[in-house]
Formats: sequence, structure tokens, C-alpha cells
Amino acid sequence: MASTLVIKDLHVEIEGKEILKGVNLELDSGKIHVIMGPNGTGKSTLASAIMGHPKFEVTKGEVLLNGENVLEMEVDERALAGLFLAMQYPSEITGVTNADFLRSAINARREEGQEISLMKFIKELDKNMDFLEMDQNMAQRYLNEGFSGGEKKRNEILQLMMIRPEFGILDEIDSGLDIDALKVVSKGINKMRGEDFGCLIITHYQRLLNYIEPDHVHVMMQGRVVKSGGPELAKRLESEGYEWIKQELGIEDETVGQEA
Repeated sequence: MASTLVIKDLHVEIEGKEILKGVNLELDSGKIHVIMGPNGTGKSTLASAIMGHPKFEVTKGEVLLNGENVLEMEVDERALAGLFLAMQYPSEITGVTNADFLRSAINARREEGQEISLMKFIKELDKNMDFLEMDQNMAQRYLNEGFSGGEKKRNEILQLMMIRPEFGILDEIDSGLDIDALKVVSKGINKMRGEDFGCLIITHYQRLLNYIEPDHVHVMMQGRVVKSGGPELAKRLESEGYEWIKQELGIEDETVGQEA
């Protein structure tokens, strides 16, 4: 069944400063959307606001998941409803192993009595870790503790593949990755492609899109989506930068604030 994530006239501020100034975006499951834009235009703010980071205050607008306003939900309720955020800087959690975290997250989205069996969980976990070329010992390590940057990013994709949300929001998942890790992370995202999964990728670079072909590319400036297109838009941005868009739209200063 197709799902939709609709962002309507979203305004967000932090400490009294408005960062998002009316974002409008509509995502359908089965599609990969990419957001690009200069530093400080609100890309990461958008991701955090959708998931309910308490640092950001939504002053206007709606975020509708299958018609239901997720802004009225607690953070855990948004995750249970089918949203997933792969963070730019994942937190370390001492005392909780990767395996325990993943099994708990999977079972949290299931009805009581329908929890995943231990054997099925282990089989799925081993299969996905092999696919992502991850050391099996990482399953018993504490969540992200002592992980390298590349290991943290692969672990985020492992969570995505195990939990299987309706929409994944990937905030600079390619940041700091070498070419081999980038290929593996991209392979995991491509594995998720299908009618029951939609994805919003925030990135600065075309290089990720050499391995993941998006259906739609959007450009954010001054806290809004100012231009949308297909994969060719990202390629033009890579070769020409953002100046042509600013000239085309009469934008003088694209920066609205420091992103979180």
C-alpha cells in the first residue's frame, strides 16, 4: 500500500530565530527524494523538526504521514508510525548492544504476541550485516561506542534495513565516508528501494548520487524549497554550483542560520 509524507508550509525556529520559512514538499513511498543546498539553509533543521527534536520549535505548518499530523506525536510515536532518521552524528549508548537495540526497535513496531522470534532475528541480522560487509562482532558491541565514522554510517543503514520504516530520512549519510564505505552505504539504500519505502536524502554532493539515482532533487535556500527537478538538477549543481539558481530567482543571501 502506497504511503505519503506531506510537508505543508512548515516554519521552524530555534531560540527565536526562524530557520525554516515555509517548506512545502510531498513524498510518496517508492520514490527517492534528495535535498541539496548551501550550508545553513535549513536542511538538517527540516530532518530534525520532522522527527521532533525538542531544540526546534514548529511555529506553523503540518507534517502529514498518511494524513495524520506527526507534529502532534511524541518522538517515539513518530518512529512507531513509520518514520526513521539516520543522523549525521549518531549517538553512542553504553550498555545497549546493537543486537538488543535492533530487536527492541523491531518489536516495538509489532503487535503484542507478534514479536520477531530470536532465530528469525539472528538470521536477518546476519544476512544484512554480511550484505553491508560489517564485522559480525559489531552485533554485540555497544551501540556506536568506539565505532569509526564509516562504521556508524553502515550501522545506520543496518538499522534502516532491519526496522524497515515507511520513510527514511537520511541526513548527510555520506559525510566523511571513503569511496568503499560510500559504495556499501549506497548498496544498502538501493536494497531498500520498493513500493513500500520512501526516502529523503540530505546531501551536499553529487558523488552519492553516482550510486543512488534519485527520482526527485530539491534545492533549499533561505529556509524554503526553491527549485525541484530530476537527477539532472544535481549534476548541474555539481558542475555549476548554486549561483545560477540565486541569479535566476533573485536571491542575494542564501544563508538563514546555522544548521543543527
